[in-house]
Formats: sequence, structure tokens, C-alpha cells
Amino acid sequence: MSDTILLEVTDGLAHVTLNRPERLNAINPEAAERWRDIGREIAERDDIGAVLFDATGRAFCAGGDVREMGTTVGDGSAIAAHADVIHAGHVFFRESGKPIVAAVQGAVAGGGLGFMLCADVIVASEHASFASKYSDIGLTPDCGVSTLLPEAIGMRRALELTLTSRRLTASEALDWGLVTEVVSVDTGGADAVARRARAIAEAWLAGATGAFGQAKRLMLASRGRTFQENLDDEARTIGAAFGTPEAQARIAAFSSR
Repeated sequence: MSDTILLEVTDGLAHVTLNRPERLNAINPEAAERWRDIGREIAERDDIGAVLFDATGRAFCAGGDVREMGTTVGDGSAIAAHADVIHAGHVFFRESGKPIVAAVQGAVAGGGLGFMLCADVIVASEHASFASKYSDIGLTPDCGVSTLLPEAIGMRRALELTLTSRRLTASEALDWGLVTEVVSVDTGGADAVARRARAIAEAWLAGATGAFGQAKRLMLASRGRTFQENLDDEARTIGAAFGTPEAQARIAAFSSR
């Protein structure tokens, strides 16, 4: 089994770690296949209620491994096939119905933005940075960036980040809505980002886990549907949630206050 991306499942939490620190966690074909396979496993396992996504080393993800692309991956058709494998993994993660929190400890570039934006909540170190870099190497967005980036920060800012060499600081990324919160490493220690992200994941697992997953599904499914279709889905979903033991216990506790 490849160790380019690690998976550990404990007490309902799937911990996914990008693990190519010597290449700034850039994604090569081996890592792409591992990403797809982990995404499928998480989507199919009923014992997983939440996902914690992080990376080893000083960078979160530098996107595709451009050096390997240029020397061993092959021609354009091979690059497209490589992207298809990554994208299959993205679909599994996005459509799994499992809430995902990302702990971003360092630089994010290129397709790394797409990997990061597979998460629903993003906790970043104050020392993290964010850049597209596609324009610097004459390539176009992949890894879902053309969809996920404007979804997160709006089209005008997504175009600026993609078509220029602009690099965002963590505070700028927070202001733009690219990340959810920024953690001070200087006051919280080197593992402050990891601790905060894990606390979020554990709060999901301690709550009505199924409801979190359905809330995520409703939000994502709302795109491209009519308002009435979304309302009908909401009615069916909240009706189903109301009858679950998790909801009944929490409703009873709320009512007794």
C-alpha cells in the first residue's frame, strides 16, 4: 500500500494525511491513485462520521508534481488521465456526506487549492500562504479549482488569484473567505492548528453526526436545482432526521432546559 497519503480511522474519525513532505506534498500518479482509493473507502464506510485532513512537513500541498510531470508522466493525454484520477477522489470526498475539516499548516499552491477546498471547514496557520501559480507555468486549473475557488471567494477574486501571480497571506485568505479561521502558532505552539482542527472534528462526532452529513449534502445539492426542489429536499430530510434517536435525545434535552 502506498504511503504517499495516509489513512487512519479511529472512533469514527478518518484522519487523512498528505505524506510527501520532500516534494511539498505535490501529487504524483501514485498519490493520485491513493487519494481516489481513500476517498472511495471513506464514502463507503458506515463507521466513519467525520474526516480530518492534514499534511506533513512545511507545506500543505504544492498541487501537481510538475517536475515529475515533465520527466516521467508523459504527454498531454497522460496528464489528463492523471487529472481524472485526482478528480474521481474529489468527487468521493465532496459527495460522501461526511463533514471534512482541513488543518493547513503551510503553503498551498496550484491544485493544492482544490485539495484544500474539498474540506468544509478550513483551519489555517497564521504562517500559511495561498497562490494559484497556474499562470506561472502556462497551465490551466485542475483539481476542481475552477469550481471550488469561485464558490469559496467569488468569481472576481478567483480570476485574480488564477490569472496573476498574487499570493495571499493567511489573514488575506480569511478576509477573502478562502479559509474559515486562522490560528496563531506563536501563542498556541506548533501543533495549534492540528489541535483546533481535531477539536472541530471531535465536536461533529459528539453531536448528531448524521445531521451534519445531511446538512452538507443539502448545501451542495442546492446548486443547479430550483428553489422548490431544494425546499422539497429540505422537508424530506428534516422529517427523516426528526425520527432518529440522535435527534430525539437532543430535542428532549433542549425541551427540558
